[in-house]
Amino acid sequence: ARRQRAAPPPCPAAVVPQVTVRDALNQALDEELERDERVFLLGEEVAQYDGAYKISRGLWKKYGDKRVIDTPISEMGFTGIAVGAAMAGLRPVCEFMTFNFSMQAIDQVINSAAKTCYMSAGSIAVPIVFRGPNGASAGVAAQHSQCFAAWYGHCPGLKVVSPWSSEDAKGLLKASIRDDNPVVMLENELLYGVPFEMSEQAQSKDFIVPIGKAKIERQGTHVTLVSHSRPVGHCLEAAAVLAKEGVECEVINLRTIRPMDIETVEASVVKTNHLVTVEGGWPQFGVGAEICARIMEGSAFNYLDAPAVRVTGADVPMPYAKILEDNCIPQVKDIIFAVKKTLNI
Repeated sequence: ARRQRAAPPPCPAAVVPQVTVRDALNQALDEELERDERVFLLGEEVAQYDGAYKISRGLWKKYGDKRVIDTPISEMGFTGIAVGAAMAGLRPVCEFMTFNFSMQAIDQVINSAAKTCYMSAGSIAVPIVFRGPNGASAGVAAQHSQCFAAWYGHCPGLKVVSPWSSEDAKGLLKASIRDDNPVVMLENELLYGVPFEMSEQAQSKDFIVPIGKAKIERQGTHVTLVSHSRPVGHCLEAAAVLAKEGVECEVINLRTIRPMDIETVEASVVKTNHLVTVEGGWPQFGVGAEICARIMEGSAFNYLDAPAVRVTGADVPMPYAKILEDNCIPQVKDIIFAVKKTLNI
């Protein structure tokens, strides 16, 4: 009898590489330092120590003292140097070891960087990126655990981005460095070591994420969840749990705080008729409050079947004790509770 030939094995699906947020940021800095000789990085421990969070690992050895500069512990000083360099035609990337310390330099960020283009009638551009970890880390108490998205998002003249995934981090940092305006990039320390799938497109040196454009991370029909930074992951976890109960959540990753992509949120609300915002920052005058106001003032308000609900951090300075910290930061269970409340189930 003729022997039957075995069927060929199925072709394996293309493996999408996983890259941590830390490595994605490092890639972006490396590519932009290589692409444009006007770009340079400065901040505390960014050079010889490879960065407090190893974001700038290997860059000092590759590009040298003029492109990757260690500074003294003086935010107002090195931020002022960076802003002046930007006015003179360079493109600095100014790292804060945490955005809580940017308060030392807020005069330079707001009065010197954000307002200069307007006050010079457009004749002086300030192409600078202020970047570093923002929001709550773990066990570092009140002076290291604040979200500044609402603070900097409040100020005309700044662009403010807040990445979640590795693609967000790489694409937004590259777009920010290339932008002719001052950009505040609010990262999250707890995401630095988290791996995300990174598409072949995102591995390209030409990959950018447009500033001012949100991304729908999960399609849904019953309720819109809008978030930024680390809470996007919590929203996706909550959506997976709720899906088992027949509730389909549409999860929107804002990516940019200013200018805010309210059109994507409005289109989603028109579809789902319900809105829940999620953020790690304080409730009063927060990002969620701004989203709710924009929806109420626009045509999407007519499509809401229930009041919009905000899930936020607790309205207190961050406690040090872990159990209290956990209760101050939005958890998956809090998002699920808010969704059920707005859907009346």
